[in-house]
This record gives sequence, structure tokens and C-alpha cells, in this order.
Amino acid sequence: MDQSANLFALVDQALWITALVVGPILLATLAVGLVVGVVQAATSIQEQTLTFVPKLAVVAVVLVVLGASMMGLIVDFTEEIFAQIAGISAA
Repeated sequence: MDQSANLFALVDQALWITALVVGPILLATLAVGLVVGVVQAATSIQEQTLTFVPKLAVVAVVLVVLGASMMGLIVDFTEEIFAQIAGISAA
């Protein structure tokens, strides 16, 4: 029973870390897509690359600005997983 509780806690933490890492990228891309969509609707320009290039640029900026903290979250979680694996095999 104890191991299943640990597994559920680990899955819950994995989903939370995933949301924290992916959230800023998705929100920034959503905002840029919305702005570009409004501009396209107002100007009747239906160029496909007009939506792709700004989104790509925003994703790059978000990764440059927040990439280190995202990687820190992933590294901390991975270290915790390996520590729990070592604890299970030692028991």
C-alpha cells in the first residue's frame, strides 16, 4: 500500500512539473497566436508563415528567459526519482 501511494505521489508531481515547464511556452504562444489572428482578420491577410514565425520567435524568447529555471525543475525532479529508486532497491 505504501509503494502505491508513493507511485501516485510521484505521478502527481510529474504532472505538476510538466504543467510548470510547458505552461509559460503554451501561454505565450497562445497570446501571440491570438494577436496575429486578430491582425489577420482585420487586414484580410491569410499568409500561413505570418502565424508561424512570430510563434517560433516567442517560443525562443521564452526558452532563453525561462529555460534555466525549467531545466532546474526537471533536474531536481530527476534527482528525486533516482533517490527514490535507490531507496527502493536498498530496502
